[in-house]
Amino acid sequence: MTLNDNDIKTIEKYALQNAVKYGKAPQIGAVMGRVMGECPHLRPMAKEVTPVIGEILGEVAKGDADSWRERLEAIAPELIEELSVKKEPDKGLKPLDITDGEKVVMRFAPNPNGPPTLGSARGIVINSEYVKRYDGTFIMRFDDTDPQTKRPMLEAYDWYIEDCTWLGAAPDKVVLASDRMQMYYDYAKKLIEMGQAYACFCESGEFKKYKDAKEPCPHRNESIGVNLEHWKKMVVGEYGEKVAVLRIKTDIKHKDPAIRDFGAFRIVKVPHPRPEIGNKYVAWPLLDFEGAIEDHELGMTHIIRGKDLMDSEKRQGYIYKYFGWNYPKTTHWGRIKIHEFGKFSTSGLRHAIEEGEYSGWDDPRLPTLRALRRRGIKPEAIRKFMIEMGVGETDVSISLDTLYAENRKMIDSIANRYFFVWDPVEIEIHGTKPRTSTPPLHPTEDRGHRTIEVDTKMYVCSEDAEKLEIGDKLRLKDLYNIEITSLAPLQAKHTGDSMEVVNKGEKRIRIIHWAPINGVSVKVLAPHGEFKGIGEKQIANEIDNTVQFERFGFCRIDSVDHEIIAYFAHK
Repeated sequence: MTLNDNDIKTIEKYALQNAVKYGKAPQIGAVMGRVMGECPHLRPMAKEVTPVIGEILGEVAKGDADSWRERLEAIAPELIEELSVKKEPDKGLKPLDITDGEKVVMRFAPNPNGPPTLGSARGIVINSEYVKRYDGTFIMRFDDTDPQTKRPMLEAYDWYIEDCTWLGAAPDKVVLASDRMQMYYDYAKKLIEMGQAYACFCESGEFKKYKDAKEPCPHRNESIGVNLEHWKKMVVGEYGEKVAVLRIKTDIKHKDPAIRDFGAFRIVKVPHPRPEIGNKYVAWPLLDFEGAIEDHELGMTHIIRGKDLMDSEKRQGYIYKYFGWNYPKTTHWGRIKIHEFGKFSTSGLRHAIEEGEYSGWDDPRLPTLRALRRRGIKPEAIRKFMIEMGVGETDVSISLDTLYAENRKMIDSIANRYFFVWDPVEIEIHGTKPRTSTPPLHPTEDRGHRTIEVDTKMYVCSEDAEKLEIGDKLRLKDLYNIEITSLAPLQAKHTGDSMEVVNKGEKRIRIIHWAPINGVSVKVLAPHGEFKGIGEKQIANEIDNTVQFERFGFCRIDSVDHEIIAYFAHK
């Protein structure tokens, strides 16, 4: 193989830049990645490019720091400038507002009605990252006080802990709101005794009319004694569902109707799914009340919440004022829109799974962390993705390509390469004998070779076969060269083994991959479909590892029983 002058210059400039940066001659691997990134036409020939890079590095090694810099300034001065640009540290996260001696306490408070999604990961990662930076405490609080509309799943409690741990964000403390009902009752009673809460018996439409008119409902001015009696009956279940609501008194003439006398407790007689809770309670706190009490009791110093929840702080502020508490420092962030998933809700996904639309919560089409993990996405990639996104009130619209790019950086050098032919078509090669092919496990890392027993028949992808014409000349990757002699059945003749033929002439010979006739059945489950085909037998040794199926993408090998099941990660 002959590299052109531009290829040689590219290798030399990146070798010199690395030498200038670190003060010593570089290793092949340090230069190979930069070269392949700028010269994608060399990627299929990495095996042949490696010794050329070695020769150039040998020449670089003969120089010193001054000669390296002088030569780099002559052939690529822009790379000298690149070295002088300082990268911003801790990209994405701004410092917290901390007072002297303050111990940072932050929380993530999900409703466990399903497993964590990619959206949940933002709250998990950012809160835990801040706590790590300030040596604070990270609390996982399950807001599981809605046994009806957002009914908790028993499995989801463990799923959240597992996924947090996987993300490197294991909580220091776990709290279940449904275990702390008596505490909420005690605070509700105190507010009633202070004259700051009352039992309302208006129907929702009727109360809305009073609220919109900035007028008190008929129950607002009942005596403390009467309200305490109503509260007692609410707690023991003497009132039916929707009959009574405990409300917090605010400014009934507040300019924002959402702030006026908000609800704190409602009656729900559906049993809680946790067996130890079951029918024990019927008066359940709403999130604004429960969250306000918990944030104080757990000693929250900082809260990060969606800007759509700004009203929560205003409503909760009344509770804090009545009890004389200081509200935690609060930061708001905008919504995230992920192009590939659009709008989704956990309850909607749950319904779709129950209807059989998805195979489960780890279906590769879903935005759950369980699905991403099964696909081979690294937790470190998700952390970096979320941290670099930062915290700001601007709504963010992103593509998963950004996450995939981070993941690719982490797995590219460790993922072994294999052939997988989807929608296979058989081809017979004449003029050759069975042989053994030994392609490298990785194009740039020295990890040895895999062994493929090759017959005179093999498989190629149908999408490659459909483009063929009689007389077409091809190279079967890491094997030999062929010329198509028949289309039905698909046949070809062996025309030699040398790679030199690939680069001769004006028209470059195409390289396609293949799979042995005695390969293994492989099924790849991906967000964009299901792919069945044939792969190399050695794939079965990669259980739970992420590999790259050449010309297809990175996949995690999930199971290897009667057939190999792989989950697609990304290109």
